Amino acid sequence: MRIGYLKQSRKHRLTDYLKMPGPSLITCLWRSGKGLQIKYRLIQLKRTGLSLLGLPLACLALTGCATAHLDATPPVQSYPSAGAVAEVVDRQDGRLRIMTLNIAHGRGESFHQLLQDTATTRANLDSIATLLKDSDAHVVALQETDGPSFWSGNFSHLDYLAHNSAYNRSVHGAHADALGLSYGTALMARLDLRDPRVITFDPALSPVPKGFVVSTVSWPGQPAVEVDIVSLHLDFASASNRRQQAQELIDTLQHRQRPLIVTGDFNTGWQEDSIVRHICRALALNAYRPQAPGLETFPALGERLDWILVSAGIAFHSYQVMPESVSDHRGVLAELVLEPVTATRIARAD
Repeated sequence: MRIGYLKQSRKHRLTDYLKMPGPSLITCLWRSGKGLQIKYRLIQLKRTGLSLLGLPLACLALTGCATAHLDATPPVQSYPSAGAVAEVVDRQDGRLRIMTLNIAHGRGESFHQLLQDTATTRANLDSIATLLKDSDAHVVALQETDGPSFWSGNFSHLDYLAHNSAYNRSVHGAHADALGLSYGTALMARLDLRDPRVITFDPALSPVPKGFVVSTVSWPGQPAVEVDIVSLHLDFASASNRRQQAQELIDTLQHRQRPLIVTGDFNTGWQEDSIVRHICRALALNAYRPQAPGLETFPALGERLDWILVSAGIAFHSYQVMPESVSDHRGVLAELVLEPVTATRIARAD
């Protein structure tokens, strides 16, 4: 728990909230008085272990008070110590290996991250780091990835994973970043990350901040070929909200005008009129065997919620749902190849 937040004056907190886009003035005024009360209540719940029903409701209210800037350019973090290890996996075979995983704030498969100690969180992240390292992925897209947050150990999960799984670049899209919370989507890479951008979806749509982070990479072995890679997290509760959030995604990516690899937790499957299909149609993307059995990524419901979608001209060489239980979601790993005509066309366009 960050002492600085507790020492803020009510006037200072209110000034910060008045600058927030999206929520109404009345909502911000209410938040300025209630945000820290909710946080105190969460600490009490952690200490007493009481009211498990009240815990997610209180967390839901708190995250709604912590929405970050809606459109931002995040820094690219570098980890020089990981560079030598990262070079080992660069096989220059013409394939781009992509993985996506919702890491669930480091809680593993437990009820809530606030109810476990920091040692347990680190042990869960160690299991995730081993999985990522063994995957040999060039780029990993993460969701529910925490910066220093009082509910998950007050340290950066992204930095911890990068250091322990041999990734030398990262970009964090903090969709919540206030009141002692910092979390969102992220990219980790063994390639250079360029032109990063973070979009936090309109907070009026959902009390839980969601969004995406996008960055550009060069295809391994073909530096003239640039693609945009996205880590996306859509709303879990409402198809209507997901559709509006998807439109923000589509509008942003269409303006970047690069081939796309859109990955993440879409919180929906391939059913008729689903948001996954809508995104594919709007951005001319393809999914790997979208109706095939055996590719479920959310075991609790037996559903395929996590996807890797690619532009035409990018083909799936392999695709697998990882069996390891490091989160309530399962990771997805794909090896991608460029079709020869696509590589030539993109290089000439540059």
